[in-house]
Amino acid sequence: MLNSNQQYLLDLAKMKMPFGKYKGMFLIDLPEHYIVWYNNKGFPKGKLGDQLKLVYELKLNGLEDIIRKIKKDHH
Repeated sequence: MLNSNQQYLLDLAKMKMPFGKYKGMFLIDLPEHYIVWYNNKGFPKGKLGDQLKLVYELKLNGLEDIIRKIKKDHH
């Protein structure tokens, strides 16, 4: 059984962009410039915005491979 933090990271690993130029791309695989643009513009409201903020922080700190490993291990 996953705890809530593990489930949140698993959900993030499986989440795809629901709209726009990168529709269908996993959030963790979005280009860094796109995530930075959202950080400057303002993230969407709700769960998607929260997930994009986390992707920004992970990329900023070079930790996106954690999510890629979770994604690989659960496919």
